[in-house]
Amino acid sequence: MDRDDESNLSQNNVGAFGLVSLAALVVANMVGAGVFTTSGYSLAGLGSRTSVMLAWLVGGIIALAGALSYGRLARSISLSGGEYVFLSRAMHPMAGFLAGWISLIAGFTGAIALAAITFEIYALPDGLRPAWLPKGAVSVTTILIFGIIHSFIKLPGVLSQNLVVGVKLVLLIGFLAYALWAFPQGRWVGWRIPDEGRAFSWFAFGSALVWISLSYSGFNAAVYVSGEARSARVTVPTAMWIATVVVTVLYLGLNFVFLYAAAPEDIVGQEAVARVAAISLGGPMAAALVNVIICLGMVSSVSSMVIAGPRVYAQMANDGVFPRALAFQPRSAGQAPVAAIGVQTLLACVIVLIYSHVEALLFYLGLTLSLSAAATVCCLFVLHVRRPAEFRQPVVGLLVAVFYVAAIVTLAVLSAMDRPGQIVATLVTVASGVVLYGFSRLITPTKA
Repeated sequence: MDRDDESNLSQNNVGAFGLVSLAALVVANMVGAGVFTTSGYSLAGLGSRTSVMLAWLVGGIIALAGALSYGRLARSISLSGGEYVFLSRAMHPMAGFLAGWISLIAGFTGAIALAAITFEIYALPDGLRPAWLPKGAVSVTTILIFGIIHSFIKLPGVLSQNLVVGVKLVLLIGFLAYALWAFPQGRWVGWRIPDEGRAFSWFAFGSALVWISLSYSGFNAAVYVSGEARSARVTVPTAMWIATVVVTVLYLGLNFVFLYAAAPEDIVGQEAVARVAAISLGGPMAAALVNVIICLGMVSSVSSMVIAGPRVYAQMANDGVFPRALAFQPRSAGQAPVAAIGVQTLLACVIVLIYSHVEALLFYLGLTLSLSAAATVCCLFVLHVRRPAEFRQPVVGLLVAVFYVAAIVTLAVLSAMDRPGQIVATLVTVASGVVLYGFSRLITPTKA
C-alpha cells in the first residue's frame, strides 16, 4: 500500500478511537504488573532507593523518546498492526514477521502471563494459600476464563475501556493521596532510614532499567489501532506522548511511596512491594484495599490484552505470514478470532508454568520488547533515506530516535554483561522466529 492509499484510508476512516480513547488505551497497556513488582528487585540490585528512583525517571525519559519516535512512524504509515506493519513495509517482511512473533511470545502472551501472576500474588498471598492449591493455578485459571469469554462473548468496547482506565487512575491517585495524608503522621517508616550507600554499578543500573522498561513498554499501544483512529496522523502521536508523560509522573509517585513508606529491608527483593508499603502506611486494612486495586488492574490488563493481541496475529494470518487457521474467518465477520485467542491463551498458560520466578520473566520481557521497539524505531532512518522526500524526518526527530535506539542498545549490553545467562531466552525467541519465517515461506506465499 503506498502513501496515497494510506492517506485516503486515514481520511475516510471514522473509527471509534479518538484522542481520549487512544490515550486511555496507552495508559491501560502501560499501567500493568511491572510497576507493582519491579522496585523490590531493583532495590536488591542497586542497593539504593535514590538509584531506583533515578532508574524510573530515566526509564520515563527513554519511553517518551520512544513514544515521540513511534509518533513519527504513525504519521508516515497510518495502518493498524504496530511493529509488524512498520518493519514489513519499511525494511523486509522477515523483520515484520519477527516483530509479530515477538508480540505473540512476549509482547502480549508474556505480558498476559505476568499480569495473571501478579494478580495471584496480590489476590492470594502465601499465608492465605491452601496447601492443596499449587502455585500458578489461579493465574492459569484467570487466563483461561478470559480466553473463553473473549472467544464467545462480545463485550462492550471503547467506552467501557475508557471507564475501566478512569477507575484505575482514580484508585491509584487515591492511594497516593492517602499516602501523602499519612506522611505528617509519621507512618513513613522508610523515610527515616538512610540508604545503604552501596557503590553505584552501571551494570546493575542497566539490569534494573531492563525490568523497569517493561512497565513503560505500552507507550506504543495506540499504533496497533491506527487504522481505526480518527485523524490518525494527529491523534495517535499526540495520545502516545501525553499518556507517556502522565504515566511517568504516576510511576514516580507510586514508587516513591513504595520505596520510602516501608523499611528497605522489608521490600528488598520482594514481589509484592505495594502491599508491604500499604501495611506500613495503614496496616492490614490499607493492604487489603491496595490488593483490591491491584487485582482489578491486573484483571483488566489480562482482559484487554486477550482482546488486542490476537487481532495482530489474525491480521498477519490474513497477510499470509502466520498460519491461515489464525486468520479472521469471512463467515464470522465482526466476531473474535477464536483460533488466535486460543493459541495465545494456551501459550500464556505455558509461560506461567515455565517462569516460576517473576524476576526472570520481568527481565526476559523487558529485554525482548525493548529490542523489538528499538528495531522498529530504526524504520525512521530507513524511511528517511530510501523513501520519497515527503517521508523525510526533521533533524530533531532523528536525534530523538538516535537517543532512543542508543539507550536501548546500551541497556541491553549492560544487562547482558551483568546477567549473561538471562539473555538466552531472548536469543531463542529471535532464532526460533527466523526458523519459522523460513518454514512459512516454504509452505505459504507471503502477501506482506
